[in-house]
Amino acid sequence: MSERVARMTFPGPAGGSRVFEAVRGDLLAEPVDAIFNAANGMLAHGGGVAAAIARAAGPDLEREGNAIVKAQGRVPVGGAVVTTAGRLPFKGVVHVVGPHQGEGGEEDKLVRALKAGFAAADERGWTSVSFPAVSSGIFAVPVPVCARAYVRAVREFFADQPAASLKTVRLALFGGPIVDAVRAAME
Repeated sequence: MSERVARMTFPGPAGGSRVFEAVRGDLLAEPVDAIFNAANGMLAHGGGVAAAIARAAGPDLEREGNAIVKAQGRVPVGGAVVTTAGRLPFKGVVHVVGPHQGEGGEEDKLVRALKAGFAAADERGWTSVSFPAVSSGIFAVPVPVCARAYVRAVREFFADQPAASLKTVRLALFGGPIVDAVRAAME
């Protein structure tokens, strides 16, 4: 069960609305069509959220990721690719590659990665996704920068894609300082 941290609504097609919610909860238990993985360019799932997703999904997710990297090369920072969700109850996993601190332009690169993920979900007709705190862990992008980027990415995607199938975007957080930063950025 997740606990809502903050919520924003945006106008949708035909007078409907679209929603961005930040929740404290387990990404793997989110009630959505697909989840995002905070990936590296080689789609290696060594630690953190990536390892948890890979363990829960089983070998098909890793096999597909390896095939994508073999065929297309390293996924660039700001890029996104989709694999199976394997044993997970989702239609797919969207692997977004956020920046590392020190690359320069971290906020813009993180916004680009998330928007690429939202576009990949939209291309598949998915209506709901949930993403973790991309780039704020071992990639060490400062929490306030990440919080601003998460809100900007959702706001810009919904503004740029008024007819998108994506109606619900959730940010699943474990806890810590990111929760307060995201709440502040969404208010």
